Amino acid sequence: MKIKAAVVEEQGAPFTIKDDVELAEMQADDIQVHMVASGICHSDEALRKGDAVISYPIVLGHEGAGIVEKVGPEVKDFKPGDHVILSFYGCGNCVNCMKGMPTKCLHYVANNLSGVRPDGSAHFTENGHDVADMFDQSSFTTTTVVRERNAVKVPKELDLRKLGPLGCGYVTGSGTVFNTLKPEPGSTIAVIGTGAVGLAAMMAGRISGCTTVIAVDIHDERLELAKELGATDVINSKNVDMVKAIQDLTDGHGVDYAVDTTGVSKMIQDAIKALAQGGGLAPIAVTANHIDINTWDDLCPADKTIVGVNMGDSIPQVDIPRLIKFYQLGMFDFDKTEKFYTFDQINEANADSGSGKTIKPVLIIDEDYKPGE
Repeated sequence: MKIKAAVVEEQGAPFTIKDDVELAEMQADDIQVHMVASGICHSDEALRKGDAVISYPIVLGHEGAGIVEKVGPEVKDFKPGDHVILSFYGCGNCVNCMKGMPTKCLHYVANNLSGVRPDGSAHFTENGHDVADMFDQSSFTTTTVVRERNAVKVPKELDLRKLGPLGCGYVTGSGTVFNTLKPEPGSTIAVIGTGAVGLAAMMAGRISGCTTVIAVDIHDERLELAKELGATDVINSKNVDMVKAIQDLTDGHGVDYAVDTTGVSKMIQDAIKALAQGGGLAPIAVTANHIDINTWDDLCPADKTIVGVNMGDSIPQVDIPRLIKFYQLGMFDFDKTEKFYTFDQINEANADSGSGKTIKPVLIIDEDYKPGE
């Protein structure tokens, strides 16, 4: 079937919305989803620019929310009319997936970042030529086809326009804290960068019982929002030395945990310095930057750790419903970071995300959608 999709023709090119993209035929374990909205993530921009290996042309987007239109004969848990959030694909069969660690799926890259479907077929074509996909979903479309394992069912009474970013940015930031760092009640945490991922990590730190939750950024308006969402302290690192400021707030000890979402080399290295004895850092930005550390001087005597985290070590079908519960309880107000744009405004929305003008742009793909219907 023909769909409308935002296509990046070549590395660094802007998004071009086309209405002649051909969607792949459904397979037995597929669901066809009418897209209502999609968040724009910095990972989309990284792939658009070519910071990660990918092929072009490509349809990006991986924070989609929509309504199931059709299901394949092998689909068990979804039916037409279900409201869903889309997330990454884990095969479910490898040793790590069987251990409940889909973010460590042995086929993660092939299934999510190869540009083709898990069976190697094209997700999209245009004029007979293959168009690459992202995360086996590509949510910058009016309709997409995904595997059952890509989808998470959500309550119909919730506003689908707000929910898509739970599939990546919010689950990544919060999962890094809940699932990987696992701070103890009464511990201290600093989050560097208060975009969507950073604010999700910060809110998760507060939910986890951290009594000192420090937000670091260079934008005062974002730091004000961070305080509204649960930060006990804020630091504008453009104006003060972040390491000294963190030490001053923690009686000279440093923080037990830190999350860096900036990907800026100096900020990551300073985050290591700001850790307390035995502290741990999770640098989770998609970045081409490198850091310079001496494993002995910087890590070993103080027993510090740096841990890589993919997608918050999350199980979307477990973690996303948990976040929705926190949201319904008023403990995870992720929607305060969002701003709506029309689908045709995708390049403006992406630019606003890159400049920091908007924390989480959300594209409204179906402008006729009415929440609760």
